[in-house]
Amino acid sequence: MHVLSRPEAGFYGTHSVATDPGGEGWAALNSLVGSPAELAASVRNLVVHREGCARYGFTLPDDRRNEAETRYVSGFLTVLRGLSGDDGHDGHDGPGDGEAPLDLIAERRPEARLAGTCRDFALLFAAALRHNGIPARLRCGFMTYGEGGPEFRGDHWVTEYWRPGKGWTLADPEFGGYDPDFDPMDVPRDRFLVAGDAWRLCREGKDDPANFGVRIPDVLDLTGLSMLRGNVVRDLAALNKVEVLPWDVWGLAELETEPDDASLALLDRVADLGSAGGAFEALREAYEENPGLKITAPVTSYTTYGGVRIVEIRE
Repeated sequence: MHVLSRPEAGFYGTHSVATDPGGEGWAALNSLVGSPAELAASVRNLVVHREGCARYGFTLPDDRRNEAETRYVSGFLTVLRGLSGDDGHDGHDGPGDGEAPLDLIAERRPEARLAGTCRDFALLFAAALRHNGIPARLRCGFMTYGEGGPEFRGDHWVTEYWRPGKGWTLADPEFGGYDPDFDPMDVPRDRFLVAGDAWRLCREGKDDPANFGVRIPDVLDLTGLSMLRGNVVRDLAALNKVEVLPWDVWGLAELETEPDDASLALLDRVADLGSAGGAFEALREAYEENPGLKITAPVTSYTTYGGVRIVEIRE
């Protein structure tokens, strides 16, 4: 079994730019304690999927659809503070309360949760784990347990956390509330395919790229090898603690760029690294030394509801 080295534990056990709660957010995250399963439950009390509000009996207002563009945990906490005084638990941590820490423990109505996506569940869960000293990282790939039928592999993000004696373990903090037919704190790797595994299946002719992607009825239908390619690049970034949005593209992830043979060979190598998920130094080197993989300039963000944006990623 892979043994976590001290540099690897230190890297994944501390905050990234995206998970850093910032300022008073540190005091707020201090309240999130417990086992990984308990932390995941806390996350579900703070985030609702913007496409899944109907299951809670409410319609998300159009002006809240872009909360999923918030991007950073520090921004999540700002949104949650603003929602606390509206339809939240009791309003005691509302904007007029000065330096009072944001309450992340009290039960929130779904309307008072951040309207995000799977990536936001995964990011906030990773933040809570890291804040408790548990090494964690986001993984980008495809699930076989979502909507779309048994053959469709839906674009999805989860969290991978380190379990002593068990190694890296996939956890889905979002689907923990949906009663799946497996333990959401130990997702089988044939139920969630990390991007590298999905890429290899299609490159080897063992699956059809048309089965991989994202489908939101009447909103978005995007499948194919470009989706797989983008997720390989985004997954490598996440393994390097650069946690972007699911619709951010740059370098070899650019949708309109067809990769040449050399680029395909590089993607194959990155897919192998991401599939193994344990070669820490090789993962770091692959990201840092390849300009088609590393973010060195503003990314193009193909947002679902806000059009195309050019975004500078914080460092």
